[in-house]
Amino acid sequence: MTKSTAPSTATPYLSALAARRSIYPLKKESPIPDSRIREIIAEVIKHVPSSFNAQSTRAVLLLHDEHDKLWDIHAEVLKPIVPAAGWAATEGKINMFKGAYATILFFTHTPTITGQQATYATYADKFPHWAAQSAGATEISLWTALAAEGLGGNLQHYNPLVDERVRETWGLSADWVLDAELVVGAPGGPAGEKTFLPVEGERLLVFGEKA
Repeated sequence: MTKSTAPSTATPYLSALAARRSIYPLKKESPIPDSRIREIIAEVIKHVPSSFNAQSTRAVLLLHDEHDKLWDIHAEVLKPIVPAAGWAATEGKINMFKGAYATILFFTHTPTITGQQATYATYADKFPHWAAQSAGATEISLWTALAAEGLGGNLQHYNPLVDERVRETWGLSADWVLDAELVVGAPGGPAGEKTFLPVEGERLLVFGEKA
């Protein structure tokens, strides 16, 4: 198989994808204004595809005091259920996330899925899976876009433990089911070393290639 070394229109995208990493810790700073973060989220939410164009993914941007409030909620919810011996480590993680600049919450709008199931009964069992694919595509697309603007990030999953408190605090519908939390801020240091399994022949198989 011949590898092309010529630059292409995909090269900037692939470079941005490779540059996106999980960064710990993050600073309570941002290289771009809040309005730019909001603009990027809106563009990603608008253009990331979904099955049957369902557009089931939702997002909430929490900045400044609202971001801090979110992680205070995490502490309040988790402390009663985390064993005492493990609380110091958990509290340290929560404080690290609170020390970042903002958090973007990703949700799936369940009525969209149930509506698809009713309309396209043949595929009823597939729609939750397809919605999860769209949510994941939204998360990685946004993470990559924000990284390209100089924001570090890491993706957290404290759902469903905090779901109810989150909905109550920000007046969200019970139909919004939390999928993930993207914590962002100016990088506090470089990403850690990342190892890779072999791609060619193990994670990628190709048949019929001619050039």
